[in-house]
Amino acid sequence: MVRATFAGYSTALSALQANQKRLDITGQNLANMNTPGYTRQQLQTSSLNYTNPISHYMSGNDRVVGFGVKMDKVVQIRDPYLDIQYRNQMVKSGYTDQMQASLDRLADIFDESSVKGFQNAFSDILATLVNMADSPKVNDPIYEAELRTRMQALTNLLNDASRQIDEAERVEYSKLDGTGTSEQGAIQQVNDLLRQIGNLNRDIKHAQIYGQEALELMDERNLLLDELSSYIPIEVTYYKDRDQNGTTDPEATQYEYDSKGNIIGKKNWPDDLRVDMVYQKPDGSTARLTLVEGTVGKGNANYGYLQLSDANGTLTTDKDGTAPDGQIDLSDDTSALAEIKLTFHGFEQTANGSAGKPDTVTFGKPYDDAGNKQTDANHFASDTTSIQSTLDMLWKDGQTVDTIDTVRGYEYYRDEIDNLAKSFAKVMNTLNALGNLENGTPSGKYDLFKSKDPANTDITAANIGISDDWVSGKIGIGTAITAAGGKGDQNDTVLNMAEALRATYPYTNMNTAMQDLFKDLDLKNNSFANYANHISTTLANDSYNNQANLKTNMTVLNGIHNSRDSVSGVSLDEEASNMMAYMSAYSAASRLMTTLDQALDILINNTGVVGR
Repeated sequence: MVRATFAGYSTALSALQANQKRLDITGQNLANMNTPGYTRQQLQTSSLNYTNPISHYMSGNDRVVGFGVKMDKVVQIRDPYLDIQYRNQMVKSGYTDQMQASLDRLADIFDESSVKGFQNAFSDILATLVNMADSPKVNDPIYEAELRTRMQALTNLLNDASRQIDEAERVEYSKLDGTGTSEQGAIQQVNDLLRQIGNLNRDIKHAQIYGQEALELMDERNLLLDELSSYIPIEVTYYKDRDQNGTTDPEATQYEYDSKGNIIGKKNWPDDLRVDMVYQKPDGSTARLTLVEGTVGKGNANYGYLQLSDANGTLTTDKDGTAPDGQIDLSDDTSALAEIKLTFHGFEQTANGSAGKPDTVTFGKPYDDAGNKQTDANHFASDTTSIQSTLDMLWKDGQTVDTIDTVRGYEYYRDEIDNLAKSFAKVMNTLNALGNLENGTPSGKYDLFKSKDPANTDITAANIGISDDWVSGKIGIGTAITAAGGKGDQNDTVLNMAEALRATYPYTNMNTAMQDLFKDLDLKNNSFANYANHISTTLANDSYNNQANLKTNMTVLNGIHNSRDSVSGVSLDEEASNMMAYMSAYSAASRLMTTLDQALDILINNTGVVGR
């Protein structure tokens, strides 16, 4: 026999083993068809052949045939491009989804269609004023008590709306750190994800060093990366370990060489993974911070973490996910939320990637109260990540200073109802003061509305209330003079109040003297009742636009998911087809072995017996 006696058997055996392994993998795929995050596996093979033949020992008639198939390793079928697309879309979907939950919470406060809200309250006040305009009723305490009750109902609505906005802010804040809830906040979730990814990096690398592919661990890590991408924008980089000299030359790190410097094969280094967070600096330029740096160092040295702090830098979440002393106190005042800071601790970026040196990036409120841009106002790209959605709702007041501050958050809606409360109180107080004075300038002596907060005399929606003097009867609705300043009928003040409720602001509906009194009020050319409707309409438009964006983002996300699943997911039809193909190949390899056995039998038992 020209070739080695059992070489053919080795070829057939390798074919049997390879196809048996393929059948095993097919069974594994089918068994995990519905396992979340499972990636379809396949056997990677190569032809066994002469790599460095000794030509002077071979005759000219010999030809290199090969010795069958080599099973290199079991690999996952993934498309890195689709992974990138999916995670990029996750940050957009996460933003709009979180934003919709916040807007829905606000809608419960300003929904005029399902609750008896501000418009009805103003209509009731106007109806009472019109009823009192009849001269005999102006001094009737029963009618004045009815008006006071109507006014009180309005102040209660304003107080409650402000309280609900405060509560909505606290709920929004709890999404960050989980304060007062049984669930983890985004900070704890991200810290936990970074810890798990960092630990999986080590587990996968150790397994691959010992010759195990660790594919199930890689599936688990991919699921964690997908989840992480809904919180922060990430870039995932797979790279090989550097050589002992620290060089990054690919020919020095990726190939094995013989003594003469010839490439004899590719190094089988274990995979290592780096996770970078992509963000924007205050000037809008794009930057990166490494949050998971392969398997460098020991323990938790290969991954970063997040911390939350107040304006003074008091930390509320440390690397281990615990909350040290110094929690931000939101029990009485939510104004501290505008000053919170979110700090990402990671590794410094260099031209070649991460240098492994500690680095931090702080996200703060884009602008201070004076409108000056903050130096630590790093942010994610507009309309991305659930964390940025929470920060936008807590920080931004809808003032279009530049492209990063156009979101109408809780501060915007609080400012709107504060403006409504302040404007209404000023108009009613001024008109009543004029109605109580024969001569002189209006003062607070005859105010119908005052702040209920001794520490803050400026009227807001949170503190507006009925004056104690009006409740006790020390003052009442003015009947002395007209709002224009001259003597008139007793019901002129009531008529002026009714007219003021119908008027639009800036004030253009009454005489010049009244316009001068209220020239600083701005309800965007609305009456009080219509301004309340304007707030609701603005919220409805924000919600409608966000819902449209959410629907679009989810449609795109589902499309990318389906495309990725068609590559990485398990298809029953495809696996069944593969099973039949592998079984046919297995039968053919078995037949080859039988045929070789017959050939060998002829060679041993029949050769040289002719003519005996």
